[in-house]
Amino acid sequence: MSLPSSLSRSQQGALMLASGGLLMGTMGVFVEEARLGALTLVFFRCLFGFLSLAAYCGYKGYFARHHFTRRTILLAGLSGVLRVTQWAWFFDAIHRTSIAVATVVFHVQPFWVVLIGAALFHERLGLDRIGWIAIAFSGLVLTSGIAGAGALQGHTDYLIGIGEALAGSVLYASVTLIAKSLGDLRPHLLTLAQCGVGVVCLPFIAPLGAVDHIAPVQWFWLIGMGVLHTGLSYVLIYGALPKLSTPAIAVLLFVYPLTAIAVDAIVYGRALSGLQMGGMVLIVVASLGVNLGWPLVSVLKLRAFSR
Repeated sequence: MSLPSSLSRSQQGALMLASGGLLMGTMGVFVEEARLGALTLVFFRCLFGFLSLAAYCGYKGYFARHHFTRRTILLAGLSGVLRVTQWAWFFDAIHRTSIAVATVVFHVQPFWVVLIGAALFHERLGLDRIGWIAIAFSGLVLTSGIAGAGALQGHTDYLIGIGEALAGSVLYASVTLIAKSLGDLRPHLLTLAQCGVGVVCLPFIAPLGAVDHIAPVQWFWLIGMGVLHTGLSYVLIYGALPKLSTPAIAVLLFVYPLTAIAVDAIVYGRALSGLQMGGMVLIVVASLGVNLGWPLVSVLKLRAFSR
């Protein structure tokens, strides 16, 4: 991406990451307006995303032979299965709940990364991290609407959607950990491989027989999901990350869910309640606390001792 040379490296990164987040925040509208099942949506996202990313990677000269070892191919294929399943669950969660709720619930994935990393690699959590994670999942309960259990009686569909968004966040965390183990592989190529898995595998299970009956306006939404939300947005995000510090990344990553909340309220009139917004705030603060290493338990102990 070409940006004004008058901007510093960090300013360019911030603009690119914020733009990528804004784009991703509009994806729920494309999911809703395409009016197709989740598997069909994912297939076309993979198809058009693959074509756009392949064109970009070819233009940038990323198809170097040393990238593709047997280990890389196997792990990229596994991450593709996880990514495609995660997208399908997330899209179905949007259909069953709302853009805002599904997106916010999905954004607890950084905490799964921490927990899975601790379980698999014996990484030390520490009391502060455990405290932030507990706050995040308290926020999740509030945001999901489960806290008002009486209001959800008989709403099995809604609860399934919450479960799908949550399960999708676990899969996304797993994809993140696989990506970390493939440090030498450009993230563009990994996402390209993941889309390739969807293009190859989904025709066997996705209901694609009605393609002839897809209206022209639906093609607009389908192509947009691939080109805008898989091609352009990932190019912006991947290009931004090396230019930014960890604190800047931690803050700017929340442009995506905040945009999704605003879009859902403006386009569909589905505003989060005060309780749900409070839960969102808890998740945001807890995520910053984990990513930036903010003290929590230690501060509380000092305050208690000073009394």
